[in-house]
Amino acid sequence: MALVELGRFDRQHAFIIQSRLEAEDIPSFVFDAGASIADGSWLLIPVRVMVDDEDLEAARALLDDTA
Repeated sequence: MALVELGRFDRQHAFIIQSRLEAEDIPSFVFDAGASIADGSWLLIPVRVMVDDEDLEAARALLDDTA
């Protein structure tokens, strides 16, 4: 199992994507969601959504279907 980046999104969108992936039984992780939250610049920092390398193709297909 190796985590790979599915994409970078704003914080709220990243958690929506994670929920959609989890609903389809694709485990995922949100990285960097807490970065610089203390100084208020968290809206400017993209958040990474990570999936297992074996799930990357299915996750991309799911994002394409919902876009």
